[in-house]
Amino acid sequence: MPLIRNATVGDLNTLCAIETQAFATDRLSRRSFRRLLASPSAAVIVAEQGDRVAGYAVVLFRAAADVARLYSIAVARTDLRTGAGRLLLAAAEQAAQARGCTRMRLEVHEANERAARLYEAAGYRAFGTLKNYYADGAAAVRYERSLANPVRR
Repeated sequence: MPLIRNATVGDLNTLCAIETQAFATDRLSRRSFRRLLASPSAAVIVAEQGDRVAGYAVVLFRAAADVARLYSIAVARTDLRTGAGRLLLAAAEQAAQARGCTRMRLEVHEANERAARLYEAAGYRAFGTLKNYYADGAAAVRYERSLANPVRR
């Protein structure tokens, strides 16, 4: 079972490698990860499997807002189907709740059925689309879940 912890600057190389594996476009840069790690309005969480990082989640917060945004989540190819994605999603939700947020929102590429299944199984519901959201011209499906009544996992 992966261990969840806050990411550090020492994780930058691995975060970038996972990002490259997971996404063909719209990738976070090393500079973006560094900025997010230092930002008081972001939480960067990793799942560790043994001595290596298996995946990460980035959650964004706005002052005085009760909605958190799951900005990005990715798992290394070697760690797919290990439960790391579910654990990272749950940790992201806990981070949001710890900041006083009662809802989590996210966007997912319209063709990313695996991610959509993960979110729907966790209690997220689609509430709209954003056309031409991604660099490849694809739409994003927007999801939201109340954090007030957590789904049992």
